[in-house]
Amino acid sequence: PSGAGKLLVVPMVGSHWLSMQEVVEKLSERGHEVVVVMPEVSWHMEASQAYKVVTHPVTQPLEELDGTF
Repeated sequence: PSGAGKLLVVPMVGSHWLSMQEVVEKLSERGHEVVVVMPEVSWHMEASQAYKVVTHPVTQPLEELDGTF
């Protein structure tokens, strides 16, 4: 047994987050206080009740991000 801790997660957008999301949610379920920092504009990153989300502004609108890729 161990005590729950605090975790700050600053993932890269895309596959990094897709790989981490399940782990972050499981840590939250086990009692850890999790804060995820994500950009205001993103394809894959979404808010969840499992963790607190803090967003940061970006200069690119979603349409421009779509056009880049």
